[in-house]
Amino acid sequence: MRFPGLNVLRAVAVLAVVYSHISYYLVDDVGGTWWVIDAVTATLIDVGGLNHHLSFVGVAFFMMLTGLVSTASVARNSPRSFLVGRAARLLPVFWLSILAAVVLVRLGVNGMFSQTVGISNAEAAMSFVLGGFFLRPEVVVLGVTWTLIVQFVFYGYAVALRRLLMTRPVLVPTLGAALCWLVLLYTDLVPYDWTIPMLDKVAATLPTVFLGQIAYFAFVRIASWRVLVGAALAQFAVIQFAMTVDAFHVGQRGHLWTVLVLIVAVVLVAPTDTAFGRSRVVHWLATRSYTIYLVHTLVLYRIYEWVEPHLGATAAVAVFALVVGILSDVVYRYVETPASAWIAKRFAGSGTPAADPKVTPPAA
Repeated sequence: MRFPGLNVLRAVAVLAVVYSHISYYLVDDVGGTWWVIDAVTATLIDVGGLNHHLSFVGVAFFMMLTGLVSTASVARNSPRSFLVGRAARLLPVFWLSILAAVVLVRLGVNGMFSQTVGISNAEAAMSFVLGGFFLRPEVVVLGVTWTLIVQFVFYGYAVALRRLLMTRPVLVPTLGAALCWLVLLYTDLVPYDWTIPMLDKVAATLPTVFLGQIAYFAFVRIASWRVLVGAALAQFAVIQFAMTVDAFHVGQRGHLWTVLVLIVAVVLVAPTDTAFGRSRVVHWLATRSYTIYLVHTLVLYRIYEWVEPHLGATAAVAVFALVVGILSDVVYRYVETPASAWIAKRFAGSGTPAADPKVTPPAA
């Protein structure tokens, strides 16, 4: 099934992520504000009920799209082809961004995204495999990369349960919700020294990926609406429990409502073909969304710090947007696209595509 509205959702998602980091920085770190932040707060947050700084909007959108798009791909391709394809898409720009982050920290231009100061050679090496998030205290050189852990866990989980996905697909997100709940319960009950804090965040975020997967099942009519609603409610129950144990670490205001609004938006927008969705601006933002996501915090804080005292907040944000746009376009054209094609061609191998899960609906 085609989803012509995906570009609109990706564009909105990346803009929401960038906005949330600008808002956090200007309001919480600098102690100031900006007219765009005031407008968004007055409309989308105070009236619309979305969470503060739109802090989970972009991430949840991306997670839902991961579940929506990847589910069919897992079933249609061999496990090797699927995993190599995902690695080819994600790893080159991720590694380049980590390298840039380490260099900027070592040069004293940027600070760390954790409570630690500086980064050792061993910690830098671990950052290239997301290992810093599992240290205590965390050693994080590029904060936004934590969401890649969620994606990689989902990919591994989906491949491991590929046979179940093709026979009784709704059990995959339902079982996933149960596993996430158990992880959150374990972390809530055992002493802190026996826990891995990042697992909380992964378990709290995975339900949004499963909601995207359930949306795919709804689009291809793989199960009755009652079964799909039940599976979706299981995800919301996990999110509610995650809020109770503060696994998100962003507060509870508007969180559940935000997730509900976003999944409704995905269901309504994803299958819709519009002229706006085919526009050059939306296409550019959508195709560069992953690169923008990774590089924007590398330059945001220093550019604002250098420009705002001389030209004001609006000009500082405009300069930041211009620099991110140029960097993202260059990285997309000369790193992400060619590296992805090379890796996929060299390592994917020839696997026989599997049937789409909609061809083999569950017996019950």
